[in-house]
Amino acid sequence: MSISLQKGQKIDLTKGGGQGLRKVMVGLGWDEVQQRSGFFAKKQEDIDCDASAILCGANGKVIGGRFEDYCVYFGSLRHSSGAIVHQGDNLTGAGEGDDEQIMVNLSQVPQNIDKIVFVVNIYDAAVRHQHFGMIRNAFIRLVNMDNNVEICRYDLSSNYDNMTGLVVGEIYRRNGEWKFNAIGQPVREASRLENMVQLYR
Repeated sequence: MSISLQKGQKIDLTKGGGQGLRKVMVGLGWDEVQQRSGFFAKKQEDIDCDASAILCGANGKVIGGRFEDYCVYFGSLRHSSGAIVHQGDNLTGAGEGDDEQIMVNLSQVPQNIDKIVFVVNIYDAAVRHQHFGMIRNAFIRLVNMDNNVEICRYDLSSNYDNMTGLVVGEIYRRNGEWKFNAIGQPVREASRLENMVQLYR
């Protein structure tokens, strides 16, 4: 049975009920708030939210020298280890369920990676005058890929007006075990992924 998490809650992934857990699908989803309609209403641009994974070492800082070493995102879908794979970009957030998915093979994550941070930012937010106050039903969920059972889900319910990025959650290693932390931290300026990466430099 899936665990519904609150902001700041942590759960064990690889011991207890999750013993033997190897492959996790991290699903992230969101919907646009219904825009004003009518003959004189201005046509709104689609909000392009991008989900990414930022890879950090034991010190909480990004690992490696190149962007592709520490970021898995729409421009670099697969980490060189093969352990973290992004399933591709969704430009509108339309449809039910997950909008973007990132696969993590916990058994293959390199030893120098101790934290995988999952973030979502609105591409070109400043230019398009968009922010997360225009987004609803945002969530992150983890699914055990061996049996396709949802492990946990975190629904982000706070008001994120004028914020253009979110640190949604993180999978991290502690004493040889993998855990998940529901974060929900807003970031004001995140029109580019690089703005989110700065939090971990």
